[in-house]
Amino acid sequence: MSHAVVVGVDGSDTSKVAAEWAAQEAYRSGRPLWMIHAGAAAEAFAPTEPDFGGELLPQPVLAVRDHIARVLPGLEIVCRHVPGNPAYVLAAAGGRDGLLVVGSRGSGGFTGLLVGSIALRTAARAHCPVVLVRAGADGPGAASGDVVVGLDSGLPSGEVLAFAFEQAAARAATLRVLESRTLPAGPYLTEAPVGQCEIRDSLAAAELARLQDALAPWREKFPEVRVEAEVTAWPAGRVLVEASRGASLTVVGRRTSGLHSAAPWLGGVAHAVLHHAHGPVVVVPHA
Repeated sequence: MSHAVVVGVDGSDTSKVAAEWAAQEAYRSGRPLWMIHAGAAAEAFAPTEPDFGGELLPQPVLAVRDHIARVLPGLEIVCRHVPGNPAYVLAAAGGRDGLLVVGSRGSGGFTGLLVGSIALRTAARAHCPVVLVRAGADGPGAASGDVVVGLDSGLPSGEVLAFAFEQAAARAATLRVLESRTLPAGPYLTEAPVGQCEIRDSLAAAELARLQDALAPWREKFPEVRVEAEVTAWPAGRVLVEASRGASLTVVGRRTSGLHSAAPWLGGVAHAVLHHAHGPVVVVPHA
């Protein structure tokens, strides 16, 4: 299943949106599409029908598969039921080299926690990038929108930047790189009120220069990608959620090493963006 685009399907409207997004991504990138129906035995769902391999699958899942096959002729599609905990099954199906797509409910914005537990658990434990496609948001992805990525220039992740640049290049999209920085407090805030603005502007310029330095090798590798870099004082989660409006994809990282490496863990920024973004979000695991 290496290098496949893998999508979790259960016949719901949410998983249908995720499957359609995954199919378009597979078709665009020339990869096969694996549709995985995970959980209880397929016979427990009614109605069920045999697929072309004789395996029983819920009729709504087969209907989605058949719709995709009609819309995207030539796309290699495999549709299977795999028993077991859906989060474990999907994470295993994605492997290390695949792209895993799951659906999430809700409509974005700061209106509540809207992402299902299976989607969160899958994103927290997978070894490959996981895309959460939100049903009822601004669409399964504005194909012509920017690719947005959150970055810490002090500890830039090659995996996250590689994925973001590759997606921007493949979509001929602008890459917006956003970094949240709180300017350091100091005596100048009280002892030099007249020069506060100049000092803060100088610090902000220094932070932006550091961000540009971190991006320089990637600009050289992907010269065709237009890059917009910005350092903001807004909290990282909120600025990425706002930037997700109209974006084709919002990219965040998830650390797999350090304090929380022994257990699946998303991190505060990724958790906030997954719950509140207005479009597809991809979580990229990195050391």
